[in-house]
Amino acid sequence: MTGRNLGFVLVIACMTAFTSLAALSFTAPPVAEWYRLFGFFGLGLGAGTLNMGIFHAISAAYRLEPAATINLAGVFFGLGSFVVAVLIAGAFNVYTVPSILLLVAIAPGLFAIRFARSGFPAPVVARKRSFRDVAREFTIPSAVLFSLLLFFHFGNEWAIAAWLPLFLIIRLGLSPALALLILALYWLSLMIGRIIAQAVLPHVRHGKLLVASILASMLGCMILAFTDNLFGAIFGTLLVGIGFAPIYPLVVEKIGVRFPHYHPGFFNGIFSVALTGGMLAPATLGYASELFGVQIVMVLPMIGSIIVLLLVLLIWLEARFFSPKF
Repeated sequence: MTGRNLGFVLVIACMTAFTSLAALSFTAPPVAEWYRLFGFFGLGLGAGTLNMGIFHAISAAYRLEPAATINLAGVFFGLGSFVVAVLIAGAFNVYTVPSILLLVAIAPGLFAIRFARSGFPAPVVARKRSFRDVAREFTIPSAVLFSLLLFFHFGNEWAIAAWLPLFLIIRLGLSPALALLILALYWLSLMIGRIIAQAVLPHVRHGKLLVASILASMLGCMILAFTDNLFGAIFGTLLVGIGFAPIYPLVVEKIGVRFPHYHPGFFNGIFSVALTGGMLAPATLGYASELFGVQIVMVLPMIGSIIVLLLVLLIWLEARFFSPKF
C-alpha cells in the first residue's frame, strides 16, 4: 500500500463512519429497529477499516516497540472514549439522542477532511503470506492459545464497555448521565493503567504484571456483579479498568516474539477469528441477560477473566519447550 492509497483508505473509513452515525440519528425510535442495522453495519465497517489503516501507518513504530506502540495507541483510544462519554453525559439532559449522534458524527467528518489534505509516507507492510502459511497456524498449539486469550480478553473488555451504563441504571437505579460518567471513569482508568504499565514495564517481569492485572480485573468484575451502592460501582469500575489495561499490550508483545509475521492491524489467520469473535461478546450478553437477569453481564466477564488466567498458565507451560521465561 502506497502513502497515497493509505490516505484514501483513511478518508473512506472516516466518511463511512460519519455517514453511518448521521444515518443512525434519523432512525431512532419509533423507527423500526431493522433500519438501524444498516447504520451499525456501516459504523463497524468504517471503524474496522480505520483501525487497519492506522496500524498500517504506524507499522514502523510497531516493529521497533510492539508493547509501547500498542500502549500509546490504547492511551489515545481511551482518551477519545473518555471524552465522548463525558460529552454525551453532559449533553444527555440537554439534547435529544439524534442530536447527540449528529454531534458525535462531526469528529470522523473533520478527520476525513484532515486526512484528505495530508500526505502519508509509504507504510512498512508485512510480507504477503500464502494460504498454506495461514492454515499452518491452526496446527500450532501456542497460536491457538494466544487466539483464545485474545478472544476472551477482548470479549471481557468490550462487554464491560458496552453494558456498564445499562447495568448501573437497572441494577442501582442511577440516572443515565451518572452511569455514562462512570463509563467515562472506566475509559479513564484504562488509559491511566496503560500509562502506568508503560512506566513499570522495564522494571517488572511481564509475566507477574500480566497475572496481577488479570487478578485485579477478576476482583473488579466480582465487586460490580454484587455491589448495591455507588461506591462499590466506582471502585469496581476502577479496578476492572486498571486490571484490563496492561493485558493486551503484553500479549501482543509476546505474540510478536513468537510469531514475527503477526501485526495487530492485519488479519492473520487464526488471529482474525479470535479478534472478531471477541467482539461478539456484548451481543451474546444481551441474550444471557434476557435469560438470567442483568447481573450476568458482570458475572460472565469475571468468568472470562478466570479463563484468561488459565490460558496464560497454559501458554507458560507450552513456552517452556521453546523459551525459559514468559
